Amino acid sequence: MLIHNKVSRDHFECWLIEMDDALDSFIASFPESIRQGLNFSVESLDSLEEWLLNRYDNLSETKVKEEAMIIDGLARYVGETFRKALGGKWTIELDNPVYAYYRIPTLAGLGGRNLVACPAALVTTAVDRRRGDFWRTVLTNYKNRLDIISGRSAQQNI
Repeated sequence: MLIHNKVSRDHFECWLIEMDDALDSFIASFPESIRQGLNFSVESLDSLEEWLLNRYDNLSETKVKEEAMIIDGLARYVGETFRKALGGKWTIELDNPVYAYYRIPTLAGLGGRNLVACPAALVTTAVDRRRGDFWRTVLTNYKNRLDIISGRSAQQNI
């Protein structure tokens, strides 16, 4: 887990090195009925988002210290699902304090393009918007945008 006001390049590198173990622990913490569907597919995002909305009634509940590991696990899972579907790599901005995602891990280079996603922001936004399909919709919108950029129509991908 990264503590935003104390993050260094070394902290971020350790966070990345711990990715697989952290995700394994996060997934193992769920009941079997949920765990078996957590396979980093686009479809798995909806069941995890449903769990999130059942756990948190509002955004302020996600900001208490005791929830930090869960929010980190959710951000890792959402981020890895996006990365597997769209490409890109984990990065962090530590030099520009006015950057929107300063000191927060992001995925950059989605689809080989100059597109960025912030999984931690996607987690908290899902709580705030309370849709149940927010993450899947965002991922699908990224895919559609990449298809338009590359000149493919959405129908060519069906």
